[in-house]
Amino acid sequence: MKKFTVTILGSSAAIPTATRNLSAQLVAYGEQYFLIDCGEGTQMILKQLRIKTNKIGHVFISHLHGDHYYGLIGLISTWHLIGRRTAVHVYGPPELQNIIEIQLNASMTTLSYPLVFHHTQSEVPQMIADAGRLTITTLPLKHRIPTTGFLIKEKPLPRSIRRTETDRYGVPFTFMEKLRAGEDFVDEDGALILNNLLTIEPPAPRSYAYCSDTAWYKPLAEWIHGCTMLYHEATFMNDKAQAAEDKMHSTAAQAAQIALMAGAGKLLLGHFSARYDDLSLLQGEAEEFFSPVVIVEDGETYEIGN
Repeated sequence: MKKFTVTILGSSAAIPTATRNLSAQLVAYGEQYFLIDCGEGTQMILKQLRIKTNKIGHVFISHLHGDHYYGLIGLISTWHLIGRRTAVHVYGPPELQNIIEIQLNASMTTLSYPLVFHHTQSEVPQMIADAGRLTITTLPLKHRIPTTGFLIKEKPLPRSIRRTETDRYGVPFTFMEKLRAGEDFVDEDGALILNNLLTIEPPAPRSYAYCSDTAWYKPLAEWIHGCTMLYHEATFMNDKAQAAEDKMHSTAAQAAQIALMAGAGKLLLGHFSARYDDLSLLQGEAEEFFSPVVIVEDGETYEIGN
């Protein structure tokens, strides 16, 4: 089973702090790297963590508030300066392409590699990328401007064959693919042999949901149901619930309620307002509804599933 992780590159809301950068994450699946959001300073922490940025082939931008994408043009330019040749696929709101192209044109830069834009929409969930063993689907969020989260999910594996059992029941080689797909077997005498006697169920697909920035939004729970790990913004505590509603952000407790409704395996909290020094208080409010809850730390890597 491939290693499936997320490294937090930035978890502060709106402005950086002395210990937290602006929104950015690196999801790694084996040797595939996916960058989610790219706030100012993302390149610096990538270098500090000695992450090989040339392995990043896909960049997903949730929305066009600066704390989520102001670092992108710098990263694009660095890839050009170091002579990158492999394509980079950028997924985000349609206006993002124009923003990046204006900056490249202003500096008279012709990139050394293909930069491919894929426009997202924030009305309904949409699968936007098929990356080998993974699919990436947008998650419409409830924010002040068009915003999407992202669900990165493994494709189901086929069932494994029990060779001793298929030999015992005389299952022909030509039927093996049907067994892997879950079909039962009928032998020459008409006896039904159940699939679970002949195969082993594969591990459940793992998935990671990224939801930042958003107000409380009940449909999310259905779209990410059963996700292995959920990252949900927690900009405010309950004492600022009205501010969260006005600014279309969430409290830690609201994030936990979404995790509970979704049946998530684990909840990561991030996108913290700089007003909070003691983030354990946010964790405490979330744990009244859901567990386990993790307050993310910049530079830390979290494993998605076993």
